Amino acid sequence: MGNAGKAGSLGRLLRRYWAVALTLLVGLAGAVLALAGAGAVVPWLFGGYALAVAAWQTVGMVRDILHGHWGLDILAVTAIVATVLVGEVVAALIVVLMLTGGEALEDYANRRAKRELDALLARAPQRAHRFDGDEIQDVPIGDVRPGDRLLVRPSEVVPVDATLVEGETAVDESSLTGESVPVEKHPGDRLLSGSLNGSAAIAVRAEAVAADSQYQRIVALVAEASASRAPVVRLADRYAVPFTLFSLALAGFAWWWSGDPVRFAEVLVLATPCPLLIAAPVAFMGGMSRAARNGLIVKSGGVLEVLARVRTAVFDKTGTLTRGEPVLGEVRAEPGFDADGLLALVASAEQYSSHVLAGSIVRAAEDRGLALLEAASASETATNGVVADLDGREVVVGKFAFVAEHAPDARRTTIAPGELAVYAAVGGRYAGALIAADAVRPEARATIERMQRLGVHRTMMLTGDAQATADHIAAELGLTDVRAECLPADKVAAIRAVAERPVAMVGDGVNDAPVLAAADVGIAMGARGATAASESADAVVLVDDLSRVARAMVIGRDTVRIALQSIWLGIAVSVALMVVAVFGVIPATVGALLQEVVDLIAILAALRAIGGRRDAAQERAAGPAPSAGSDVPDSEVASR
Repeated sequence: MGNAGKAGSLGRLLRRYWAVALTLLVGLAGAVLALAGAGAVVPWLFGGYALAVAAWQTVGMVRDILHGHWGLDILAVTAIVATVLVGEVVAALIVVLMLTGGEALEDYANRRAKRELDALLARAPQRAHRFDGDEIQDVPIGDVRPGDRLLVRPSEVVPVDATLVEGETAVDESSLTGESVPVEKHPGDRLLSGSLNGSAAIAVRAEAVAADSQYQRIVALVAEASASRAPVVRLADRYAVPFTLFSLALAGFAWWWSGDPVRFAEVLVLATPCPLLIAAPVAFMGGMSRAARNGLIVKSGGVLEVLARVRTAVFDKTGTLTRGEPVLGEVRAEPGFDADGLLALVASAEQYSSHVLAGSIVRAAEDRGLALLEAASASETATNGVVADLDGREVVVGKFAFVAEHAPDARRTTIAPGELAVYAAVGGRYAGALIAADAVRPEARATIERMQRLGVHRTMMLTGDAQATADHIAAELGLTDVRAECLPADKVAAIRAVAERPVAMVGDGVNDAPVLAAADVGIAMGARGATAASESADAVVLVDDLSRVARAMVIGRDTVRIALQSIWLGIAVSVALMVVAVFGVIPATVGALLQEVVDLIAILAALRAIGGRRDAAQERAAGPAPSAGSDVPDSEVASR
């Protein structure tokens, strides 16, 4: 069985890298013919095969030139033709092996570098165990609907976003967040699809269909990132024409100086451009892989190039610099009501509201251990509030004007910039107000300061919020460039007016999609869903942590640096060997073999971009919650 598996793997390798296999087969055939006394045939075999490969490369090269793309293939083709014409057919075959082997090595290195991306795709859940009465049915994941009760067995992947309803467990969320420590989960806790269940079977309630669940969103983004051909080759192409001209000039000089055309071939075999063709793509695929391991989906290698050069960073406020969910800060109860009693009544009514603030109030009551009441009846008036019948009393919660319609004695409370007020009436009497605020992310200020140390000269905030609220948040973060009360079109205009480029825009809401697309690089805070922001962005932060934006810039810088180092290392070694070859001390065959060593050095240098050790060293600078909600125009309206 083991031998059959090895044979199958070898067969797959031969089919995948058939050009290498064919070149080796031609070389083996030549060796057999020479040993059999038919050595006269070998030059024709090697030379004919090498020229056929050169013709094949020339077709692609001409096609590229007609499209305005001057690449490095001309050096390889010239080296093959030159070595055949001067009778160095063994060197010609080695150059062919270098070309075909270089492509194979690039493919292998890319597969190695993309393993974290591929691992996400491979782990995508396919089926779910759904309760049907007392029975459990295995159903395709696409058939699961919100509200379905599902069984997740030990060591199984959670199929859709869900709420734990029965049992306790510890789940591995490393494929989603990069956090290697299992997270304890209790009834009522949310489970993200793609997290790995621990050692206990649990029952969960589906909260979303598969297509809208976290893991499937990530898979869709990963598939897009994997399929995109990074415009990385442009990095090498910057050196293609000068390197080609220099190499041809040096080879021509060697021929003129020595009077021997063989010298032209000896120099040129050392000028073959595989380090330039291979190093940059391998480095950028390694950088994309490193980004995925750090909770970032980068949709192309070109994005890493831009991230490495960002000079202006622009932030949305709600859900980006702030948590995006107002947190209850104070309960201002009127005489006759106590704070906990009022909070319990308001939370009991808010159970029947779909507003984002309702969930925050309910959680605050639960955190204080308050018992919530069941309503005999409840109704919500969109954008205004909710009315509930609790123990025979009418409880009204919402905007001031809405509550005042039910309680004429209602009076406004004072709030600071950035705060929201939720008013309440009980039995037709004004009962008080609850004050909430959208808290600044704890890692936000440190992230901005780190980006400034990375060379970001300008930071600014664009928000649809009121000026006073925006100024309050900006003061906490040390931001001085603030544009408030912006519509999406205003944000786009502001981005286009920035002179210090490239510009990175960080946002999370649907209204951020246009400005993310308009920026030089758009970064979406997508931890709570692949909204239009994620789809229009160039990079998506999968972890609820703003500091990953700075880490993306670090990864971009490291990747570009390693790509350039690998390119220059290959060029430097090649040029040094070419200069030596001018004096005729490196035979063409030896030179071709040495160039293979140069290729290997360039690839190994580029693979450093995968960066496991650097990640371990940089793990100290991190911290967390965006929402998919959009900005709001003023404090009171935001409360409903």
